[in-house]
Parts: sequence; C-alpha cells; structure tokens
Amino acid sequence: MNRRAVVYAALLVVAAGAGCGSQRGAGGSRTLNWYVFNEPGGAYDAAVSRCNRQARGRYRINYVRLPTDANQQRELLVRRLAAKDPSVDIAGLDVVWTAEFAQAGWIRPWTGPRRAQAIRGRLQGPLRTVEYRGKIWAVPFTTNTQLLWYRKDRVPPPASDITWNRLIDQASRQGKAIEEQGNQYEGLTVWVNALVEGAGSSIVDQRGQVRLDPATTRRAAEVIRRLATSRAAPPGLATNKEDEARLGFESGRSNYALNYTFIYASAGEKKGFQPKIGWARYPRTVAGRPSRPPLGGINLGIGAYTRQPALAYDAALCLAQPANQVIAAEKGGLPPTSETVYRDPGVRKAFPFSELLRTSIQDGGPRPVAPAYGDISLAIQKSFHPESQIEVTAVVSRLRERLAKAAQGRIF
Repeated sequence: MNRRAVVYAALLVVAAGAGCGSQRGAGGSRTLNWYVFNEPGGAYDAAVSRCNRQARGRYRINYVRLPTDANQQRELLVRRLAAKDPSVDIAGLDVVWTAEFAQAGWIRPWTGPRRAQAIRGRLQGPLRTVEYRGKIWAVPFTTNTQLLWYRKDRVPPPASDITWNRLIDQASRQGKAIEEQGNQYEGLTVWVNALVEGAGSSIVDQRGQVRLDPATTRRAAEVIRRLATSRAAPPGLATNKEDEARLGFESGRSNYALNYTFIYASAGEKKGFQPKIGWARYPRTVAGRPSRPPLGGINLGIGAYTRQPALAYDAALCLAQPANQVIAAEKGGLPPTSETVYRDPGVRKAFPFSELLRTSIQDGGPRPVAPAYGDISLAIQKSFHPESQIEVTAVVSRLRERLAKAAQGRIF
C-alpha cells in the first residue's frame, strides 16, 4: 500500500473515532475529542478515565487515536484544522509543531489565568517548546531527552563535563563505537541542533526567524565529521535511527550511546544487560559551556474551531496534571514536564536516573520553533549528510542557501 493510501485509510479510522464532532453526550455532558498518537502502554487511556471521573459530568473526553508515525499524525491534524473542523477540541502536538499551528491560526493561545496554570511548575525546557512570539500556545504534557549511556562493566563513568571530542578520543582508544542517529531524517536534525545549541547559538531566534551563526554551525559540523571518520564511528552511521543505535549498543559493539530513555526499558528485556549500563549527561559541544540536550515530547493545544473552548482548556489542564504525568511515566515511559513530579516514588522507580533526566530536560535546547520547521529540518539533514563527507568550510553557505530556497517555497 502506498503512503497516500495509508494516510487515507488512517483518515477513515480517525473519522470513525471522532464521529460527527463535539456534541452533547449522555446525561447532558459534553464530549471533547482529544486527537493524539496511539500510546501503547495505556497511560493515555488512564488519563482520560481519571479526567472523566473528575469532571463529574461537565465534559467527557473522547480519545481519538492517531497513527504512531509523527508525519501521519501531523497530516491528519492539518487536514482537519485547515478545513476548520470543530471536532478537534484538544490536539496532541509534537513539540516541533507549535509555531506552524500557531502561525496558521489552528490553535488558540493560552492567556490570563489559563496561561498561568499552563506554565506553573513546568520545567524550562518544555516551556520553550510551547512559546512562540511571546505567547503560550499549549500546555506541556510529556517530554523526553537523550542521555549518554555507557557500559559500566567496561569503562569508568564519563566525566560530568565531558565533551564530544574527549568522548570520541576515549572510544577510539577503546576500539568501540559511539552509537548515534545519522540517517537523513529527523534524528539527524536533533543531533545537529543539540550541538549548535551546546556551542552557544540557535538556528532560529525567538521570533522564529532563521539565524545562522557560522562559528557554532561549523563547530557542529566538525564534531559530526570527526565521529564519522574515526574508529568510534558505528557501522552504518549514515543509515542509523534510534532503534538501530539501540541494537548496536545491546550487541556489544559500542561502549557509549546517545539515545532516548526507552533504551533503559529495552535493556531490561535482555537478560543480564540492564545492570551493565550507566547514564551520564549529554556531552558538551565545547569545553566550559554546558550541553543543551535534545528535547522531544507532546504538548496539548486547543483547536481554534472547537465549539467548547472553555471546557477544552479545562480538560487539557486535567490531562496534563501531575498525577497523569506520573501515570505516563509508569505506564508509557514518558518523562514528566512538571518539576515536582520527579520526586514521586513511581517516577523514580520508572527512571532510576530521574534527577539527571530532570536537569537535562530543564537545560534542554528546543529544535527551531518556526512555522517552516519541516523545511528547516530537511535543509539541515541535506547539509549534514552523509556525515563522513561533510565539508566543514562549506557547510554554512550550503545550509544558508537551502534555507533561503525553503523560505521562497523552492526545491533544494
């Protein structure tokens, strides 16, 4: 089945799940549709059940499951919101969609007391993903970041201030790889952005305008090319995604891996492997400047065309409450966005590295918050791939040229 057919089939499923849109339910309650990816652990189902009980008939949340593929999720939401579909009451938004949806007028801003409720107690990293041009456009729900995982049965703990260059040197001497995601896809953008942010710059400014600092961009290119051409490069770096990197780490070919928290749960499924792995902060791009680890996650936005905005705001706040973040951590392995939740015993059990996780997310560097994020990401991918052939002296001009073409809607 081709991609268009897959998306069309998914649309039919979503349409069936949503019914005819927001409407009065049994007993006079109002149904609110929450469009979000199909979370397999049951965390989102539990959050919906909790909020429906707490609403006491004021509203009923209907969980409309989107595909697991982020591109398909976005396409389905964009089609509905571009058509001014009132059935989208609450939208589960990938952190990189904020500016696009806000600029298009597809989601409502959070203002006044609701804004204060949305940001209260949240970690700074996730908050950076919901802010665009001085306004808050969603409430942070779950988040994620990458840690530096290592084989503690083979190597000592990495220094807390270790740089990428020192890490590459150590792995090269050991004759073992550093697992990283180098395929020409979103994971490569994540890597590049973390390096640029860690060098002290950003690819876009706070208004969503592209700004390209030559020195920090070249520094990112130097690190990536150095790994790709060293003994520490994993086999298939240029085609690796998160799961290939996980498998490489579990196979024993590497002593280090940069990856999301799912790698720890996966390690528990391989007998005797989980006790062998340790964790450390994401490596620094440059000495003397703290790293800016990657940020992922899901934020909750309010559909611009919902017929029940007041109830939708209330329901979104309920879904994103600390108790539901605990459930998301325990059932889905999804890190919280509220600082206090990291002290919960259930979260500490799910994430033995919870304190490192909290500080990494607090200090995390968001990917570009810009309406044209998709084109920006593609331009980055094309400019930094394949990693072993990056021309450090030319990477800035090539990326700038591609970004300029993207802004004009031209193919690059």
